[in-house]
Amino acid sequence: MLRFLHAVQDVPADGDPVALAIAVAVMLTFFLWALIRRKKKKIETTAPAKPLPEAQKTAAPGTAGSVKTYGVPPKTCAILMAIVANKLGKPLNELRFISIKEVEE
Repeated sequence: MLRFLHAVQDVPADGDPVALAIAVAVMLTFFLWALIRRKKKKIETTAPAKPLPEAQKTAAPGTAGSVKTYGVPPKTCAILMAIVANKLGKPLNELRFISIKEVEE
């Protein structure tokens, strides 16, 4: 069955053809995997960003247009709009915000 080689003179001169075939198959598989991975990375980095279709650029039904934000992050704008809608007791889609700007006193 399995016999461990303890000395150099125990190594057969012709080698084991099955082990050689397995080693070549493993090296070939690794080489192909690395080549495919490199090509995928190259394709991902060089692919230009596709512009949005015209249908997605239009406003959704029920919206009141766009809001101009002057140095205010979008998350902060959303929170402020939600607070105003809550204080007024009206749904957010019935309010129209023209601009949001941070004012320092």
